Amino acid sequence: MKPTAITPILNVSDFDESVAWFKKLGWENGFRWGEPNPTFGAVNAGDVRIFLCLDGQGGRGKGDNATTFSTPTDENSDAGVWMSVWVEDVDAVHALCVEQDIDITHAPQNMPWGVREMHIRHPDGHVFRISASVEAND
Repeated sequence: MKPTAITPILNVSDFDESVAWFKKLGWENGFRWGEPNPTFGAVNAGDVRIFLCLDGQGGRGKGDNATTFSTPTDENSDAGVWMSVWVEDVDAVHALCVEQDIDITHAPQNMPWGVREMHIRHPDGHVFRISASVEAND
């Protein structure tokens, strides 16, 4: 197998709310399927796409933990999907997330594996690891 692309599918509890959350981060509505109330669609950021499926195709869930990477158990206490999103400037994304009141579960930090990383959480519990190589942020 030699894949040419991969598109994650997130199980969401509210399609329009999810699109609005991604728009706060600068993503755009890709397509919507099902009218008047869409049950499937996509959000796009340039050539990157994420599918959103209302009440299906995967798990979701937000636990009581408010952080990620702070305790030994908070990496697996939610049922949502974890994704790594690579960007040019983690700190610029952090500033945008603060401005847009996005749930930040791990502030930007240089990690031992050579990556500057922060984590944000989607309202349905999905965690996005916003990352850049440490060299990219020097």
